Amino acid sequence: MAESLRGKLLIAAPSLFDFFRRTAVLIVEHGEEGAFGVVLNRAAETTVREAIPTLSEIAGEEEPVRIGGPVATESVVVLGSFEDPAASPKPVVGDLGVVDPSDTAGVTRARVYAGHSGWSPGQLESEMEREAWLLEDAAPEDPFLAEDLWAVALQRRGGEYALLATMPDDPSLN
Repeated sequence: MAESLRGKLLIAAPSLFDFFRRTAVLIVEHGEEGAFGVVLNRAAETTVREAIPTLSEIAGEEEPVRIGGPVATESVVVLGSFEDPAASPKPVVGDLGVVDPSDTAGVTRARVYAGHSGWSPGQLESEMEREAWLLEDAAPEDPFLAEDLWAVALQRRGGEYALLATMPDDPSLN
């Protein structure tokens, strides 16, 4: 394995048509045992207040729970901004880290994800070799953007990728 991809953003290639179509996935952990991340840009219809009222104060009552991935969708992953990033049990990028739902002290804002995305050892690297993903540096703001993060991340890359960012969900409508 090359270097860890923790804190990187995986941008689904436009050719990807499975669960991950038009997603941006933040890699939370990556090592010899595989990779773990959350899809940042897919909202559920359920609000934080409905699903996990105890997190409403830091995540917002009316904010939707996000769908973090196809794995363990009954579990919860919480990402948040920390006053002191070292307070996170798993810092990811900048002041952004994983939040322990039972200890939200020092968390200034958060997003709640149902499930996560996971890759077995070598699986993510194999997918990257097949160009299923584009790799970009993540920004601590990424989970909190209101815009379509997939398009925003492509625009950051510039050039031909900025043009791809304007591609409609259904290219046949173009």
